[in-house]
Amino acid sequence: MSESRSPSALPADFASRARALGSATLYEASGLPCAVDPLVRSIWSGAFVAAPAYPLVCSPGDNLAIHIAMERVPRGSVLVVSTSNFVAGYWGEVLTVAAEAAGVVGLVIDGGVRDVAAMTARGFPVFARGISVRGTLKASAPSVGQPMMFTGVPVAEGDLVVADDDGVIVIPAAEAERTIVSGEARAAKEAVMMEQLAQGASTLELMGLTQWRKSA
Repeated sequence: MSESRSPSALPADFASRARALGSATLYEASGLPCAVDPLVRSIWSGAFVAAPAYPLVCSPGDNLAIHIAMERVPRGSVLVVSTSNFVAGYWGEVLTVAAEAAGVVGLVIDGGVRDVAAMTARGFPVFARGISVRGTLKASAPSVGQPMMFTGVPVAEGDLVVADDDGVIVIPAAEAERTIVSGEARAAKEAVMMEQLAQGASTLELMGLTQWRKSA
């Protein structure tokens, strides 16, 4: 395990600020093509993670890269694992226990996982394309810790991953502060709008869409 590497160059309190905003607000605020394939979803309701990414690539049906990553990943990171969308049981209870010991705070994978009940009971955040009992080989490790494309979204070590029930986004580290600040401004504006709606205003009025009202 590398102890000398900084887990993140992200803004202070990024995790709590991201939790308050959520993935959808941050995606809208970012203005970036940072949304992961919506088929990559939480395996249990209410899961949340906001953490720096540690990217790796597995060969289809082979999870050796994950085992190697456990020896290299900085504490406080979320693993982002590309499998070329091949659904098998790359991850289960054993790797979850290993991840917790290594300080890994979550998993995002475009493949599959298993032992769902155990991960749910442990409260370990996992976002996956599917669930599969199929085991995996341990024969190749295409990439560990290097930049990659994940369902069309670029991911580099240290980028901000935010994942919740609405989906998964990956924001470049250099854009994280701007995105969070923009998200907070957006949330404040929406809070005012919702207060006005509660007092009887309409969305057509507040969004400048009154031209779509039917004539009396």
